[in-house]
Amino acid sequence: MAKINPGEFVRQVRIESSKVVWPTRQETITTAIMVFIMMTLLALFFLGVDTVFNWIVESLLSMTI
Repeated sequence: MAKINPGEFVRQVRIESSKVVWPTRQETITTAIMVFIMMTLLALFFLGVDTVFNWIVESLLSMTI
């Protein structure tokens, strides 16, 4: 791969960055809300799974032989 000088690199970066399609404000807000909802659902799911496993482990440890 051929080396390029810094000026050519900056020019190529500008060309490539002009091709980027940035999300609108509404798309950003909608995505943030969806991430928050999924984060909350997953947190509740893992809380439930952890609680069930905790109950199982405590039950097994409290058994007398």
